[in-house]
Amino acid sequence: MRSLVHVAPDSGRVESLSEAVVAGGARLASAEEASALVWADPARASEVAAYVERMPHLGWVALPFAGIEPYLPAVRGRTDLVWTCARDVYSRPVAEHAIGLAVAGLRNTVGYARTDSWSAQVGTMLVDGRITIFGGGGIAREIISLLQGWRCDITIVKRTASNVPGATRVVEQSEALDAVRDADAVILALPLTEETRHIANAQLFDAMPPHCWLVNVARGGVVDHQALTEALRSGVIGGAALDVTEPEPLPSNHPLWGISNAVITPHVGNTPEMGIPLLAAFIERNVASWVSGSEPEGQIDPIAGY
Repeated sequence: MRSLVHVAPDSGRVESLSEAVVAGGARLASAEEASALVWADPARASEVAAYVERMPHLGWVALPFAGIEPYLPAVRGRTDLVWTCARDVYSRPVAEHAIGLAVAGLRNTVGYARTDSWSAQVGTMLVDGRITIFGGGGIAREIISLLQGWRCDITIVKRTASNVPGATRVVEQSEALDAVRDADAVILALPLTEETRHIANAQLFDAMPPHCWLVNVARGGVVDHQALTEALRSGVIGGAALDVTEPEPLPSNHPLWGISNAVITPHVGNTPEMGIPLLAAFIERNVASWVSGSEPEGQIDPIAGY
């Protein structure tokens, strides 16, 4: 039965993911026959719970994103199943985007792009800079890897202060305020949980230096957007670059759109063109593990929520 896998629902990803299933050594099967479900459409997360009930032989569900907030009700409703997410799959492109946003902010590329005449010379280098990253997972590790050679002093803030290779230091979330006091850039790359919601709040912004830029490539809910708006307007921090917002898309009348030192990109740290080949390769590896009787990568902890 482990060799029978179903890919659904219909979306632009189905063909690539179906090819990955076959390359991994499984056969494509109907929902009624299959022991595994590869979910192909992130936009239809609300349908997963009902869909799995159609599959009497189901043992494993592979979700297409690293962030699983929309899927949590389904995951927690069927803890008898193995659930996996695309953890670490998109880390490299998201890390690249985070660094690009940080450089654009610190070097005032954003400010120059919004003027219509020659302006004063301002900017801070990221080379030899102090970077604080919230999160110690795949994106954080890729950021550290990409910054090798830039001689950055890197502080990691995470739930437990376990070792992260390449980081100068690792501290727990209770030390977050101290961790940002000397930072040139603060990058958010952590899961959204009850514990991390609005971890970037007024207190944190007050602790950051006035030139420091906030970069969010995590989830919109880790930032208190009202407090951020006030911090940007009052000059408490240098600026903010957000690839994710809450809500998403950010409404066109939201005050952040009108702030000159706020940059908002439409969740493009990982685009379909970048992400689908990476996801397909990951699914192929995981299907091969499932067929052989091994544990697939990226298993979700229903209690922790990631």
